[in-house]
Amino acid sequence: MRRLRNSILLILAITTATFIGSTLSQQTQADSATQPGSVDDPVVTKSYVDEQIRKLLNGGSVAPTPTPTPLPSATPTATEAAGVTTAIIKLEPNQTLYVDAGADSIVRTGKVIAFSSDTNGITDATSGKDILPGSSVENNHLLIFPRDGRGLKPDPKFKDEIYIMIRGGYEVK
Repeated sequence: MRRLRNSILLILAITTATFIGSTLSQQTQADSATQPGSVDDPVVTKSYVDEQIRKLLNGGSVAPTPTPTPLPSATPTATEAAGVTTAIIKLEPNQTLYVDAGADSIVRTGKVIAFSSDTNGITDATSGKDILPGSSVENNHLLIFPRDGRGLKPDPKFKDEIYIMIRGGYEVK
């Protein structure tokens, strides 16, 4: 008797588990029936996405894509985006770049040295280290300037062109 009851309970448990499993499987298949490229999930091109972004940024009108202009020798070029100034600067051998507190920069080409008005340095967010004054700065690393009185100057050993991208306030002296 006890054996029969256990067998019936086991059969009921297996039947219930099978029913629940098949129901969930059918529901999952119905939810994932959307195929890439279908009306429910269209494939779009990069140019379409870029156009939609331009529309949003220009208040609904589509502006032509701006043509890049060559950089002048010692004059920074800046663009305004969402209230933050981004500039690309060509740093000459006799110039020093002072970066405002809270700004960040990336040295794109050339060799530069970090400087600071005190013993503290500049945060290298890419490597997770502090760059001490007088240390060389690696290219393509995101640098964050926590306080005023810090910046970058050309390494006197190298004569390469130096291009630095800056987001935030700065001054070239």
